[in-house]
Amino acid sequence: MTTKTTIYHNPNCGTSRNTLELIKNAGKEVEIIEYLKTPPTKETLQKLVKDSGLAIRDFMRQKEAIYQDNNLDDPKWSDEELLDWMVKEPILMNRPVVVTENGTRLCRPKEVLFEIMPEAQVE
Repeated sequence: MTTKTTIYHNPNCGTSRNTLELIKNAGKEVEIIEYLKTPPTKETLQKLVKDSGLAIRDFMRQKEAIYQDNNLDDPKWSDEELLDWMVKEPILMNRPVVVTENGTRLCRPKEVLFEIMPEAQVE
């Protein structure tokens, strides 16, 4: 049985496009979720963050104007509130996020993919 790989993808992002290309070149079946068009639910985001092993702010685009304009780096914001922000403003979610049977990773840089998909590494 072939297991599916899922990528939370932004086609306008070079890192996201390059990561998707690595997955396809490895011959993997991939579900592409353009998260700006189809934002994940709060529950899905919560699982992605937890499974990635990252702190919630590390999962967010901290240089995004929305992040800075709303002072989301202020410790007053709880993880729950930050999740709510990402649901309301999906641009705050960092990308690409890849989910495989071996784990979930924010693939920045794209080489992080090799931790959960070593067969994608071709040199």
